[in-house]
Amino acid sequence: MPPTPDPRPDTLVLGANGFIGRRLTAELLGSGRSVAAGTRSGSGERGLLDWLHGHAVPTGRLVPVRTDITLPGLGLDAGAAQALADVRDVYNCAALFRFGLSREKARAANVDGALNALRWAAGRERLRRAVHISGYRVDGIPGAAAGAGGSGTERSYREHGPYEASKREGNAAVRALAEREGVALSIVNPGSVIGDSATGEAGQYIGLAESVRDLWRGRLPALPGSAATFVPVVTVDHLARFLAAVPEHDTGGPRSHWVLDDRTPRLHPLLRGLADHLGVRAPRATVPLWLLRRLPRALTGVEPETLSFLSEDRYDTASADALARAAGLEHPPVWPSLTRWADRLVAERFGD
Repeated sequence: MPPTPDPRPDTLVLGANGFIGRRLTAELLGSGRSVAAGTRSGSGERGLLDWLHGHAVPTGRLVPVRTDITLPGLGLDAGAAQALADVRDVYNCAALFRFGLSREKARAANVDGALNALRWAAGRERLRRAVHISGYRVDGIPGAAAGAGGSGTERSYREHGPYEASKREGNAAVRALAEREGVALSIVNPGSVIGDSATGEAGQYIGLAESVRDLWRGRLPALPGSAATFVPVVTVDHLARFLAAVPEHDTGGPRSHWVLDDRTPRLHPLLRGLADHLGVRAPRATVPLWLLRRLPRALTGVEPETLSFLSEDRYDTASADALARAAGLEHPPVWPSLTRWADRLVAERFGD
């Protein structure tokens, strides 16, 4: 471990080498914060440092630490634990966002890991805020509390698959722990996270990015869902700025914020507009959600675990909007952000 800066880190970012974690780490360092960047492996640490250096982010106040959220105490050795003694803000960005996971692997990161992160945060003498990254389809919508235990958990895993069900279960578990132990917790529920609003830089190629990929490659036979299907987005740079502001503005017991741009076009016009922008043909046919659930994946090409994201629901962004105003933040224009992201996905061959 490199020498610890003076002062010692006041912030820990778990999952600092991930899509959201590295942007948050850069935002915090750029504002002069002292940041401990939790990564699970040496390759993760090197990847983070290469990314930060490539984006001209100052790293003089960065302390890399090896962490494993699947272990009690985050798997920290004595030296690392001592180096983090002054931490007051803890961000858990270390979830597994992947479809096709086993239930055990999904739960290890998204349930047990979330609880281990919050328990460690609760043990900080100077804790100001723990921030848990959840998802816009997880917290506070019909059925989202399922997964808190018993038959609701089993039904959630059957209906939604291991990724989303584990996120729902983890969300309910950390909220219950925070309420029981009096931990200052903020749950941030981002929309579908797209690339940087200025450059389009992505680095994550699942979810909505897969629909753009199939559109570009002529492999999207029909537009999924209905005319009212809404998949809201948020740019990764706005999300990072919002996360950095949360501990400064949230107080008291558990708080939840839906961070998404409500001006996002509904899914069908969004995909048609991106098809026009990219110079490809958009499907004319549509296929409703109830039929998608019944057709075999070999025919539709749709990952079954993504279907629960195809919803007509809208989301209460009032608390996030209020915090953003207090912090002087606003969403960048949504359509230019979407087209820059799509261009970057194509340039990067969708991560292939």
